[in-house]
Amino acid sequence: MQEALELPLLERSDLRLYAICKRALDLVGAVLMLVLLSPVMFICAVLIKLDSPGPVLFRQQRVGQGGRLFTCLKFRTMYVDADQSLHKQYVLALMAAEGDDSLRDEHGLYKLPNDPRVTRIGRWLRRTSLDELPQLWNVLRGEMSLVGPRPPIPYEVEQYKPEQLGRLTVKPGITGLWQVKGRNRTTFEQMVALDLEYVRRRGLMLDLWILLMTLPVVLLARDCR
Repeated sequence: MQEALELPLLERSDLRLYAICKRALDLVGAVLMLVLLSPVMFICAVLIKLDSPGPVLFRQQRVGQGGRLFTCLKFRTMYVDADQSLHKQYVLALMAAEGDDSLRDEHGLYKLPNDPRVTRIGRWLRRTSLDELPQLWNVLRGEMSLVGPRPPIPYEVEQYKPEQLGRLTVKPGITGLWQVKGRNRTTFEQMVALDLEYVRRRGLMLDLWILLMTLPVVLLARDCR
């Protein structure tokens, strides 16, 4: 991890070349994963429909690069009409460092113990991170990248300190330093610090390293409770 963070900073001209290479990596990677993982995604969709009534996909407004809103796609893990205000309360508590770290989910956001809003299949999808697979479509549409900061929710951004807005200078990612470094072991401040470190040190080698390190994290469900 330390070696990855010590990669040299890119010059402006290198950043332009990096942006082109990164987009190519996103397109090729997203297409390959959609093709290879389509049977898995089909099985997930069937299990979701069998487990509880409602749509297969969950759509939520997230804040992307430059503060632009986009619709983030995930496999639905909660019952339809679940109370989303509870999640907002927990996110704000996390940002204020008022909550218990044991209540955070695998993506760094607070969760309720034995949350009754989450379906049986939803718990499995969250634990394995399979609920994130539909975000590959966000990558194809250019709203997200394979690697980048976690895509924040609008009410989270409203509470940002000026220095935290740096997370919005690049596209959000499906995975990032925050996931391979600690997932739900990190505090909100640590998560932001890792995202800002990525923004500052971003480069193709770091992206490839993060993608490589994501595999054991997901396969072993490391740091998930």
